[in-house]
Amino acid sequence: MWFTLLFATLAGVMGTNALPHFVKGLLGEEFPNVLGNSPLRNALAGWLGLVLAAGFAAVSDLPAHPWPGAVALSVGALAMTVFHGRRGAYRLNDALRLPNPA
Repeated sequence: MWFTLLFATLAGVMGTNALPHFVKGLLGEEFPNVLGNSPLRNALAGWLGLVLAAGFAAVSDLPAHPWPGAVALSVGALAMTVFHGRRGAYRLNDALRLPNPA
C-alpha cells in the first residue's frame, strides 16, 4: 500500500502542477518556469507533467487500494494547489534568481 500512497501523491502533485503551465502555454502567455518563462516552454513542461502524472497514476495500482489512493492523490493535488495559490512559482524563480514574467 505504501507504493500506492507514494505514487498516487506524486500523480496529484505532478498533474496539478502541470495544469497552469499547460494552460498558460496554450494561451500563449508567460508563466514562471525554471526552464524558461516562454509559452512554448510552459506548454511542453505542462504536457510532460501530465504525461508523468498519468504514468504515476498507472503504476500506483489505485484499483487495489481505491480509498487510500484517492486520499493520497487529493493530498498531492492540494499541496500543489496551495503552492500555486501562494504564488510559489514566482517565489521559486526569485529564489533561483531567474526572471519572472511581467
